[in-house]
Parts: sequence; C-alpha cells; structure tokens
Amino acid sequence: MIPLRAAVLGVGLMAGAPPADASVELLGFGDLKGWAEDSHTEALEVFRTTCIDLKDPAWGPICAIARATEDARGFFETLFLPILIKGDDEALFTGYYEPELRASRTRGGAYQYPIYQVPPELPRDRPWYTRGELEDRGILNGRGLELAYATDPVEVFFLQVQGSGRLRLTDGTVMRVGFAAKNGHDYSSVGREMVRRGLYQPHQVSADRIKAWVRANGAAGKRLLHHNKSFVFFREVSTVPAHLGPLGAMNRSITPMRTIAVDPTYTPLGAPVWIEKGGADPLRRLMVAQDTGSAIKGAQRADVFYGSGEAAGDKAGRIRDPGRMVVLLPVELALSYVESGM
Repeated sequence: MIPLRAAVLGVGLMAGAPPADASVELLGFGDLKGWAEDSHTEALEVFRTTCIDLKDPAWGPICAIARATEDARGFFETLFLPILIKGDDEALFTGYYEPELRASRTRGGAYQYPIYQVPPELPRDRPWYTRGELEDRGILNGRGLELAYATDPVEVFFLQVQGSGRLRLTDGTVMRVGFAAKNGHDYSSVGREMVRRGLYQPHQVSADRIKAWVRANGAAGKRLLHHNKSFVFFREVSTVPAHLGPLGAMNRSITPMRTIAVDPTYTPLGAPVWIEKGGADPLRRLMVAQDTGSAIKGAQRADVFYGSGEAAGDKAGRIRDPGRMVVLLPVELALSYVESGM
C-alpha cells in the first residue's frame, strides 16, 4: 500500500482548460451530498479499469496509486478536487442499457429485420443516406451485410439508439454486437418529436410508450422513427465475456450503475464524476465517465448505464431527471480549469 500523502508529491503539473462557454466552480468534498455514504471502493474498482488507457502522461502516477491503494475514499479526497462545470443548458440525466433481442443468423419466419454491419462504401467525412432513405429504398438489402435478423423493427431501432446489445440466437448461442459506424447524421430524439407533435407531455415520454405508439400506428409509426435520421451499423464483439458489460467509448467493459456517458468536450473521459440525480429514484454516487453518446451534449448532461436486459431497459427508459454532476480532476488540473474558467 502506497501512503497517499507521500504519493501525491509525485504527481506532476498538468495543463488544462474548459471550453470557452463553460463556467467552473471549485467545490469541497463536503459540498457533495451523500459523499460519505457512497461505496468509494466500488468506484475505485471501476476507475482502475480505464485509468490505464488515459493518454495524458500525468494520469500515469495517479493510475499507479489507484492500483496499489486500499484506501479508496482517501485516494479520491487526496489526489482530486471536485469542480462544477456548467454550460448554457440545465442539467439532465437519462439512462441507457444493453438491449437483448431474439435473433437468427438466417432470415425466415418471424426473423425478418436485419441488423447490419458497415457497408464498404460508407463515407467517413460526410453524411450518407438518412434512415428513411436506407429503409425505404432498400439500399442495404441483399448485399450480405446482415449480421443477424431480429423479430421486431422497433427493437432494432432501440438497439441502434443504445449502440450495443446481445442477440439470443435460434441456435442457442449469444452474439454480442457493438457500435461500428453511423451514417453521419446527428441523432434526433423521437420522444422530443412526440412532445412537439402534442402526442405526449414531456413527463409522459418513456421508451415503453414510444415503442407502444410506433407498433400501434403502422406507417405513421415508421415515419416517426424516420425523424431520427441517424442509422447505426454494428460489428460482432466476441472478446467480451458474457458476465461483463458492453464496451464503452474507451473500448473497455462498462459497469452498471457506476458508468456514465458524457460529453467529452466538457468532461474528460476516464474521470471520476459525482452525480446527484433527482427524480423518483434519486442517485448520489461516484461514477466514472467511460462512455459517450450522440445525444449526450453539454456540461451537465449524463447518461447512466443501468445494465443489460429487459429489467435494466425498463429502469433506464423512465429516467429523465434534473440534478447536477461534479467532475473530480487531479489537483493541478482542477486548479488550471478553475483559473481558466473564471
């Protein structure tokens, strides 16, 4: 075990600055509601899984201490400072999960809806066909791009929204699929579009309600999904054991209720983040920013990973709550953020 007070002297100076449109406030650990009651050991275990991948060399000594220390709370309180980074938008927490779909490697019977891998002509530097164009014009059909076929096009849509999933195949095996590429169009919220059309009030929108409305409204439901022009292509992920979570943006397995997706413009990937989520199921816990998402934009925007399967999806689909998130940065980096953001 490395004495933390001695180890901190070996952590070098780091330069850093928040985006120009952000305001930064330095807080103390006593300002974090529920800090003393959280399991810092759980958070440290998750931090260890990705700290080795942080590119800035200044994180190296911190990661080494993380791997050696047994004093989880002392590690965070000694080597980090909590800073509140704000932008123009109000704080918003949503949830995400790893879907599980019934699927088949071959088309037939109920298995009619393809999950596609990347087409070779997909451009990387400009938008390609929209979701509606790809589906209505059959641009991907019959080209051998199908990884598998699912039973429900709505579930395939939500698989694309989540970006990864498990396919329970008819031969008894499980195929894990992960994000490979997208068509270059920004994500647009179908739930927000339903509110705009007057179909629901904001507090009424959930994944279950969206699915039910789309299934009940035939062609109109399909057109509603086409409002989201973004289309995601997948790859088979065979290297992640079944008991671990899917791969996040750092190409490491993410952890239920300890991983969040963030906007890396404001929150460095790999950083610990304290969240205070309100709503019917409030959360006060230390998370790690290990993932991103096309809909996750802003300094106070986070997506909480709820796990895999239907139960996790039910919980994640109901989350749309206010609160605040506080980033824990290494001491010198935090002070440079504060100085730059004043």
